[in-house]
Amino acid sequence: MSATAVDTPRSAALPRAFWALWVCQLVNRLGSFVQPFLVLYLTQDRQLTVGMAGAVAAAVGAGSVVAQFVGGFLADRVGRRLTMLICFFGTGGALILLGSARAMALIWVSAFLVGLLGDLFRPAVQATVADLLRPTERVRAYGLLFWAINLGFSVSTVSAGVLASLGYSLLFWVNAGTSVIAGLVIWAMVPESRPAPEPDAVGRSLLPVVVRDTVFLLMILIQIGYATIYMQGYSTLPLAMSEDGLSSRTYGLVIALNGVVIVLAQPFLGRWMAKLDRPKLLASSMLVVGLGFGLGAVVHDWWGYGLSVVVWTLGEIGFAAVIGAVFADLAPVDLRGRYMGLSGMAFGVGTVIGPLAGANALEQFGPTVTWLGCAVLGVAIFIGQYALAPALHARAEANAATA
Repeated sequence: MSATAVDTPRSAALPRAFWALWVCQLVNRLGSFVQPFLVLYLTQDRQLTVGMAGAVAAAVGAGSVVAQFVGGFLADRVGRRLTMLICFFGTGGALILLGSARAMALIWVSAFLVGLLGDLFRPAVQATVADLLRPTERVRAYGLLFWAINLGFSVSTVSAGVLASLGYSLLFWVNAGTSVIAGLVIWAMVPESRPAPEPDAVGRSLLPVVVRDTVFLLMILIQIGYATIYMQGYSTLPLAMSEDGLSSRTYGLVIALNGVVIVLAQPFLGRWMAKLDRPKLLASSMLVVGLGFGLGAVVHDWWGYGLSVVVWTLGEIGFAAVIGAVFADLAPVDLRGRYMGLSGMAFGVGTVIGPLAGANALEQFGPTVTWLGCAVLGVAIFIGQYALAPALHARAEANAATA
């Protein structure tokens, strides 16, 4: 455990460095204008076909998936702070490059770099929180970071439309500027928190440890299952609502409930969730998400879909607050960043599987079977996660004893 964590009294408020991370997350998301409008920019401003624009957007996603592993590796090897600085300053440059690129090769490369550099910070932030705070404080801290992300994104989605009307190039410059500001916050206020290795310690390779870590591998599978369910809200849900005769505008209003519930409810739920058993809270949260989507099997009106969104959003709040804490408890201290990175990669895999599985299930079997399948998968991962609770508690106690 880092010196910062050791020196933090149990009753103390969250440290200044954590709140700097919170501000950094908020500022970064306030300026997240480019990705939601990327396809529109490419088709309208760069005159690309829809297929080509979708492929470029996929390049951003591919960079994001790779970033989880690379970011975790860098966080453990060169430090959390330097990794975050590379991310935020590098993302600013990559965004300007993407906004000015004309040749397709440069558009592809810059899009991949935006995804890669833009998500390097995630494992580093997760590891930094685990370094700075005691296990009992982490659920509240991860929940607050999740709230900052959604608060910033809620504002950015509204302001991005206004900026886009003034010209797409403005989106790139403002997004790059907020990324640089986030980097300056890290540079000025966040110290390096990576635990110092023992004098004679030899750095371990990740793979030999991971392949023997059955509990971690099962957690990865569960994470993929959860992400597969969760992505139905952004892929299958609009298609199902359209089949029920509901407009895209109605979908926009319904899915907006997700951000509203998070912004309003998370601050009140955070302290309460911090007192609960983490692995069991994680299991229950994933079950709520699965059952929330399962409601789609019996609803056909906007208010029914709205109720479904509210239910699975409550589960999402619990998941987001506790998943980082559970993986922090599970990870060996010297491999903490890389474990966090692999967790992020697992979620990324689920975001790829989810839209493919949901859209095909909807087409082949219809909405009722699709939504019931989400509920069944939610029950399955709940059972698996709940069964892992004793092993996760044992690992947390072992890591706490050796930290």
